[in-house]
Amino acid sequence: MRNSENDGFVEDPRYADCDREALYGVALGVINLVVWAVAGYGLGSGPVEGYTYIMGFPAWFFLACLANSALAIAGAAYLVKKKMRDMPLGPMTAEEAAEYERGRDRS
Repeated sequence: MRNSENDGFVEDPRYADCDREALYGVALGVINLVVWAVAGYGLGSGPVEGYTYIMGFPAWFFLACLANSALAIAGAAYLVKKKMRDMPLGPMTAEEAAEYERGRDRS
């Protein structure tokens, strides 16, 4: 926590948590895009006669669109339940910021 004596600014400790949670979201999005591209273009680039089917859908579509979407939803639910934390969004005093820091260090 940065505390500047000349301007009275106290850096909000929630910024570090928000940065980490944003990186989780970006990582999940990049993984989703890579899986979609590999499954869609990798499996769907051959002739139609050579396609394999899963539950009536071409394998590339099933994996790229349906299974990948289910995995992305499950991944988002996991991140929200296990990696992200509930935090107040209102302004914080210096004392509240210090207590928030102590609570974050314990968890």
